[in-house]
Amino acid sequence: MYTREQASQLRQAFWTTFGQYMTPVLSAEGLKANWINYNTGFKNLYFRMKADKKTASIGIEITHADLEIQEFFMEQFMALKNLLHDTVGEEWVWNSHVPDENDRLISRIYKEISPVNVFNRDDWPTLISFFKPRIIALDAFWSDAQYSFEELR
Repeated sequence: MYTREQASQLRQAFWTTFGQYMTPVLSAEGLKANWINYNTGFKNLYFRMKADKKTASIGIEITHADLEIQEFFMEQFMALKNLLHDTVGEEWVWNSHVPDENDRLISRIYKEISPVNVFNRDDWPTLISFFKPRIIALDAFWSDAQYSFEELR
């Protein structure tokens, strides 16, 4: 087992490595991107990558406190479901109003893999191979889809 500090350092080392690996990759619009802290341009709408000692996931999270607004976002994403799945090249899981790690209700559209362990450096190539094409695909999807969400800005 790792101490809390060791776990934090390993997690930080992974995300630093991933960020360095992604640095040369430009966004769908040909711009430099902050892949780890991707900016959707919308408050309460995030592209999140997570990894722990059992699983890794990448997804779209809608965290607005108003559940009706979350539902409006999910409806808009549903209208673009085929575009999303075609762009990412696979089916993702869709969950509305599920508790997050802080017991706040959020809505998520995501893909998850297991078993992987961010604390095992031998799993890092698997994690990078999982995250890289999907965050690039999410960016490509978002470069077209974001305009459909303007009324929710």
